[in-house]
Amino acid sequence: MPGEVERIAQIEDPYELLRAATERLAEAQQEVTELARLRRRVIQELHAQGLSYAQIAQAAGLSRGRIHQIRHTGPAPEGAFLGSGEVTVVTPLRPDPASDRTYVALDDLTTGKRLEELARTFDLSVGYDHVPLSGEFDLNRPGLLVICGPRMSAAMREVYAKDPVLEWDRDEAGWLLRDRRTGREFRSGQEEDPPRPYDVGYLGRLPRPDGNGSLLAIAGIHPEGSLGVVHLLTTDIGSLWGQVGTECFSVVVGTEYDPATHEPVRTELLTPIYRHDEA
Repeated sequence: MPGEVERIAQIEDPYELLRAATERLAEAQQEVTELARLRRRVIQELHAQGLSYAQIAQAAGLSRGRIHQIRHTGPAPEGAFLGSGEVTVVTPLRPDPASDRTYVALDDLTTGKRLEELARTFDLSVGYDHVPLSGEFDLNRPGLLVICGPRMSAAMREVYAKDPVLEWDRDEAGWLLRDRRTGREFRSGQEEDPPRPYDVGYLGRLPRPDGNGSLLAIAGIHPEGSLGVVHLLTTDIGSLWGQVGTECFSVVVGTEYDPATHEPVRTELLTPIYRHDEA
């Protein structure tokens, strides 16, 4: 905006001016990206309603060629499933038994990295944070993509408790996910006898504690379950976006994985995709 540019231009300290101009430029670039995403989404929605590109162009006062260009270029609308502008990938820290230090487990690091790569394909800026050993951290921030189950964080346990359909539970056999609507329980294949390379994970968008937004929550009963959820996102985010948009929802994901590499081989939805506004 011209007023903001004028304000920055009047800063006398050259280093402060450089810092302010750089920050404002980053903000402006994010705004341009999100406006381009919104514009492309509107064209797709109008076309899906039965309007031709020529009709859309005429009503919007643009050329048909320009509408086609917008439709096929720029950030894909389904990127909004993850967030807008900047997102933050959050992974848990674990204690190092050999020292007083903490570390991010390789499986969590891999899952976080793949989620980051997915977000960047949609022109989202990506930051990082960690769940400390205490499990307490600030959840009242926009754009959080949290890879953490209820065992590692009491704060996340409270967030998961807001899910009206799916719930985490634990018994003598280990952790499980339960569908309150059907009564079905979902457990990891690692707890079976004999064990099999199959895990279960949670994917959902849940309200922040302050009620002023939401966060995306990902967690497996074991790390393979979390990696399977991200694998599902990378292969089917368009379908998920089409069904829930930016509304709160949850679903249980099953993952068959390679026992040697722990890489997902096949993922499946074990429950319907529950929209919480319909629950």
